[in-house]
Amino acid sequence: MQKVIVAGLIGLIFGAGIAISGMANPAKVLNFFDFAGTWDPSLALVMGGALAVTAVGYFFVLKRPAPVFDKAFHLPTSKDIDLPLVAGSTTFGIGWGITGFCPGGSIPALGLGEPDAFVFVASMVGGIILARSARQILTSRNLQTSR
Repeated sequence: MQKVIVAGLIGLIFGAGIAISGMANPAKVLNFFDFAGTWDPSLALVMGGALAVTAVGYFFVLKRPAPVFDKAFHLPTSKDIDLPLVAGSTTFGIGWGITGFCPGGSIPALGLGEPDAFVFVASMVGGIILARSARQILTSRNLQTSR
């Protein structure tokens, strides 16, 4: 139960930061990408500040033998640049550039009652389901052809 409460508090802090910084506002995000028009560089400061805080946090946290609520850290070990990574990154970037929402900013936008966030989150969930289904189909085909 303590783990759920801490996770909820962390999510609340993250969501508040997203909302306060303007990253839940698609217009602010889209203006960041509009170099030829109404460019708003303030989002770069938000992202740079978040990166600095995260780097310092990782420096101290990873010196611990394990996380507070788990037996071990679960960090990625693969350094491969493969099709799923490139396709996912491309899809993320295109979606963010078109809608002004990223997955992390869309959830707090739901709480702010942003109507477009509901469409985005529904589309994101649909895309996740579609991608998992496609991966399962491809995996099962690969297993069948290797026999």
